[in-house]
Amino acid sequence: MRQAATQELYSYWNRLRGARLSPEREEIDPTAIRHILADTMILEADEERQYPIRISGTRLNALFCNEQKGAPLVSLFAREDRASISAMVEAVLDSQRPAVAGLLAESEFGEDAPLELLLLPLRHRGKTHARLLASLTPQALPSWFGLRSALALRLVAMRFLDSRVAVSPSELIQGQESAKKPEELASRSRLRRFSFFVISGGRGRDADKPH
Repeated sequence: MRQAATQELYSYWNRLRGARLSPEREEIDPTAIRHILADTMILEADEERQYPIRISGTRLNALFCNEQKGAPLVSLFAREDRASISAMVEAVLDSQRPAVAGLLAESEFGEDAPLELLLLPLRHRGKTHARLLASLTPQALPSWFGLRSALALRLVAMRFLDSRVAVSPSELIQGQESAKKPEELASRSRLRRFSFFVISGGRGRDADKPH
């Protein structure tokens, strides 16, 4: 985790959960994280695995020059990355483990901006596979931020915070395809404890990987 907002949100979530795998959605107090609310989101787990944004931070709204509340998180990504980001979020929910990812926001004129995405599982009324607390933080604000909309997000790299065992996107996608309905998630076997993958190709993205 490179960004201060990412570290602060993770520390807050970690304090709330204590000895549990994840805290309750109702425990989140916006005033306790008021300094990073602009970077913060709440996501909902849905049947289609598109993960609609229930609460959208102003930073995300400015990135796309539009209110993103209600928008599916997956739809903000380039088409070729949507299956991977969907599988990544599902893996966080299945294992109840936090993850951090490096992203690129693509602009109309090729001025890509590196971002850091944090995904933290939440319980909702005692149920897992329900909500996620997330943050999306730019490494530096590009000159076009808030003036021109990003075209799409690209997934560069990802890891779970408690392990460094390598995994490919195809393995995560295969795990996602093994269950088609949310009610099957509780009864199906857990995903293996995946921790890190890198999306190959692209335009010299190594510098944007999370540590």
